[in-house]
Amino acid sequence: MGYRRGYHKKDGTYVQGHFVSNRSKNSDRKKSKSGCGVLILILAILIASISISCTNESNTPCVKKNCFDFSSRAEAQSTFETNRSCYANLDRDKDGIACEN
Repeated sequence: MGYRRGYHKKDGTYVQGHFVSNRSKNSDRKKSKSGCGVLILILAILIASISISCTNESNTPCVKKNCFDFSSRAEAQSTFETNRSCYANLDRDKDGIACEN
């Protein structure tokens, strides 16, 4: 890199002194294309790791159930205790007791 002194253009405007790079513009283009490939690779790895980590603990989907679907509170409580995260809607006040209201 070198410092280029200020100069006057033919139209009379003054260009202030500045540093000038000795590298050609083509080398910058090649570098940015390879950087883009690396960025795409990193994004692909990130997306793959997120999709793997977001899988459910169980492969069975949660069945939507309400308190009205059970004949007794004891039945609702036993279902709630089998999978608390799946049937969280049965315990509205989050005290561990299903369908108490």
